[in-house]
Amino acid sequence: MKKFNIRKVLDGLKEVSSSTPSVQVGPQENHLIQETLQSDHFQLCKTVRHGFPYQPSSMAFDPVQKILAIGTQSGALRLFGRPGVECYCQHETGAAVIQLQFLINEGALVSALADDSVHLWNLRQKRPAILHSLKFNRERITFCHLPFQSKWLYIGTERGNIHIVNVESFMLSGYVIMWNKAIELSSKAHPGPVVHISDNPMDEGKLIIGFESGIVVLWDLKSKKADYRYTYDEAIHSVAWHHEGKQFICSHSDGTLTIWSIRGSGKPIQTITPHGKQPKDGKKPEPCKPILKVEYKTTRTGDPFIIFSGGLSYDTVGRRPCLTVMHGKSTAVLEMDYPIVDFLTLCETPYPNDFQEPYAVVVLLEKDLVVIDLAQNGYPIFENPYPLTIHESPVTCCEYFADCPVDLIPALYSVGSRQKRQGYSKKEWPVSGGNWGQGTQSYSEIIITGHADGTVKFWDASAIMLQVLYKLKTAKVFDRNRSKEDKGSADVSDEDPFAIQIMAWCPESRMLCVAGVSANILIYRFSKLEVTTEVVQLLEVRMQYELNETESPDGGGEQTSAHPTPGASPQTSGPPSHPSTSSNNSDGGNIPCLKVRSAPLKQSPGYQVDLVVQLVWVSGEPPQQITSLALNSSYGLVVFGNSNGLAVVDYIQKTVVLNLGTVELYGSNDPYQRQPRSPRKSRQPSGGLCDINEGSATSEDRCKSPTSDHRDNSFSRSRSSSVTSIDKEAREGINSFHFCETFARKGDCTLTPCLYVGTSLGTVLVLALTLPPAGEQRQLQPVITSPTGMLVRLKGSILRMAFLDSTGSLLPPAYDPWFEPNVTADGEEREKVRKRRPVSVSPSTSQDFSESQYAVVCSEKQAKVISLPSQTCIYEHSITETSFILRADVVQMSQGVCVACFCANGHIMTLSVPGLRPLMDVNYLPLTNMRIARTFCFTNLGQAMYLCSPTEIQRITYSQETCENLQELLGELFTPVETPEAPNRGFFKGLFGGGAQSLDREELFGELAAGKASRSLAQHIPGPGGIEGMKGAASGVVGDLARARIALDERGQKLGELEERTAAMMASADSFSKHAHEMMLKCKDKKWYQF
Repeated sequence: MKKFNIRKVLDGLKEVSSSTPSVQVGPQENHLIQETLQSDHFQLCKTVRHGFPYQPSSMAFDPVQKILAIGTQSGALRLFGRPGVECYCQHETGAAVIQLQFLINEGALVSALADDSVHLWNLRQKRPAILHSLKFNRERITFCHLPFQSKWLYIGTERGNIHIVNVESFMLSGYVIMWNKAIELSSKAHPGPVVHISDNPMDEGKLIIGFESGIVVLWDLKSKKADYRYTYDEAIHSVAWHHEGKQFICSHSDGTLTIWSIRGSGKPIQTITPHGKQPKDGKKPEPCKPILKVEYKTTRTGDPFIIFSGGLSYDTVGRRPCLTVMHGKSTAVLEMDYPIVDFLTLCETPYPNDFQEPYAVVVLLEKDLVVIDLAQNGYPIFENPYPLTIHESPVTCCEYFADCPVDLIPALYSVGSRQKRQGYSKKEWPVSGGNWGQGTQSYSEIIITGHADGTVKFWDASAIMLQVLYKLKTAKVFDRNRSKEDKGSADVSDEDPFAIQIMAWCPESRMLCVAGVSANILIYRFSKLEVTTEVVQLLEVRMQYELNETESPDGGGEQTSAHPTPGASPQTSGPPSHPSTSSNNSDGGNIPCLKVRSAPLKQSPGYQVDLVVQLVWVSGEPPQQITSLALNSSYGLVVFGNSNGLAVVDYIQKTVVLNLGTVELYGSNDPYQRQPRSPRKSRQPSGGLCDINEGSATSEDRCKSPTSDHRDNSFSRSRSSSVTSIDKEAREGINSFHFCETFARKGDCTLTPCLYVGTSLGTVLVLALTLPPAGEQRQLQPVITSPTGMLVRLKGSILRMAFLDSTGSLLPPAYDPWFEPNVTADGEEREKVRKRRPVSVSPSTSQDFSESQYAVVCSEKQAKVISLPSQTCIYEHSITETSFILRADVVQMSQGVCVACFCANGHIMTLSVPGLRPLMDVNYLPLTNMRIARTFCFTNLGQAMYLCSPTEIQRITYSQETCENLQELLGELFTPVETPEAPNRGFFKGLFGGGAQSLDREELFGELAAGKASRSLAQHIPGPGGIEGMKGAASGVVGDLARARIALDERGQKLGELEERTAAMMASADSFSKHAHEMMLKCKDKKWYQF
């Protein structure tokens, strides 16, 4: 373990800027802190991705393994098994996935991409990997088909040709079906791209090929010629077989379905326009929108199901996308919320030549996944157990908490379970494959997402899973019906007026505070009981940039007594103190951006609003958006800041304790030369509330303001134009806060509650808080705040502050434990619960000479560690010169504390504390966008997350320990399952022919029969074989490439000799022939009756 001596503090510090202060060696010089964290405690890796696959493009289902695969337009692959078993993979090229095909019950998947490559994925390891790839050079892939229990993949192309690939070796066969052989010689036009390929369920030797132009060909693989051709004058989108192989159905671009007999007479046996109006004179029905896909599924006992997407009539303008289910005489039209990308019918059997017995339809929409129960009347949907609703409303901010109190998740779950919708299918979720990981995690994790529509969602994120616990709708607090002229903030946040911008949460007390985009702050308490709030309590606050010109500087401290007693709680929805019109030009009108509802509000168990704070328009200017927010349940305070200044609210007394411009926080020590502002109207109490006053600053402190000389008594309502031309540099916003119990002033020897304030110009300022004693006094006496000046300045705006004790351990802010707010318990009992928990022991006199605390401050550019109470900077580290930090957190790892930073150039770094030694620096995300910048957060124990797309959360870990244990936490996708029995052919079918005809495809497509394919057609690329997944594979399923070659046909049905024999197989064949020869010699002379 490395020990740090303050005397040699600057030795070995990397990249320290020239402004490094010299160390003040004082009596504390021998104060040593042992740092336990080392570089080898850190390793960065992705853990799991949650949410709906962004921009999905294709889907496949393995009916035996019961696994669902979804491909996206960015080349991502998401695999879903039972709830909690999920996997994310990525094709390196990033090309869209146009089609997916499982090798059913083999633990493998074929993907076809828009860049004309085909890939074979091995799913028998926890992190699937590509075994083989094939890249076509001259032709574009349009459709793929892999028959059940076959190793030959048919690939149709844009030119109308069909190539055949051996999925074991991923080599092309020399057998090619050329388009000009397939269509009639008399046909002069090209038939268009291949849109469908499938083999006859009863005869594997017959292949049906659908061309876009409307031609369908039944191709005989053995004789290499077309048996029948079926022509229709509308373009084809899809084709589906009846399981008996005597009929097939096509869907067309004019909204029709045509049913054909394979021994066709050139015309369909039936033409249906399901959604077309039937004219009375026997003419053709009106054309409809294209039917993009059709499936034809049979049942043993009843009518077949015809299921299709699209096909609505053109006059249904504005109608939502539909899936139509035709069953017998009934036609059900199921409306979807988003456009349909693809759908699959789930059937009881994997065999195409048996009654299909469909039981569900999986519908992949652009932004949702819906599964419909076909077996229940009314076709109800299944309740989706995956966390696919992250994007229900766009995510605007996130917070991540690891190591939460143990009772928190059960509490949130119990109130959230009452919010569930009714009317779902009673059956189990049909995608049930895979197994959960064996690993366990000792701590719980919670993710909170804030959304554009004002909802806040709490998610249980423990052990790399994600499950929604509870949903809070903050918009309920406001009136939604805003008239045109009442839109005070039309230009501020017109589109999403309720959007959540910042969240502050205290897991121990369960207090929640959210700041909205319309300059409003909502403070919530957690309750298990329902309550009806007659009037939502409201505080209106005026914050303005210019310096505060009040009549006399000493007016500041006296007005706190004007705060109403808690009995007379302030409810102001308008400004009664002075008349104002509701137009936003009104000079000095107090217009809030949103109107708080005036009717009683029924609040269900869960989070219940306690107080609303609103910033109002001042002198015709909208309030500035809130940039920082913090809450402390022990002090009963919420603080928020914007580009003008900050305000401290006492949510117990429902009053504003302090409302100061940034400049006024400096007192006389303002380091910047700021021009005096022109006089303006001073702030007035709104609604009888003293929210204007820096009520708690003593008159002494207020007098220190360097601008007090410039104040005058003018109440004039005019606004000088100089305000708009303020020098930008001088405009200093508030960026961060930290509540703590520390030494408020230099040389203090007692700890006092403080609020540390970080500004956009890199200054850390301190406010000392004087709190009334707990109990009744806390309800009545005011909280006093006194600015004590500047602590330190850094380059760039301040992002994060934290405190360490003298041993280097993290000091958490004080908090109150949670209590039920809606029970009027005995006063004494309540007070027992509400006694403030002391954070750290006051230093005794024996400690006078040693430093007792360290403040860690991190800005966009650098980090500093300040020793307290001497206020000496003892460590400094320049984190980045060329970029800037987007997010920094001081986090508790299992071995110690560190600073974790995420830089705009994509680097993730950790620094030791207090020594600020660089421990890890990984170039993780070269391309960082605004969404990632807004949602990236670190939390304790080496966990971090961000939104990698509008619909998905990516979780990562920077802890070496978690990286090592990750394999155990990940679920298994592949589980050994018996393939169901093939359908019985029946005695007479076996005797007289009929039943399924099998085909030795090896004879047709193998190299001996078909020769080699042209080398320039496609190039074979061996895959990495999943080096990353090898750890997991070693646990038993697949060890290496040889073992990962897919065994095809576990039931022993011979499908044809394998094209390539491995050395091991050769050896066993050799020994077998020797044994056979010996056996033959032994038995050569025996007669048959001697055996």
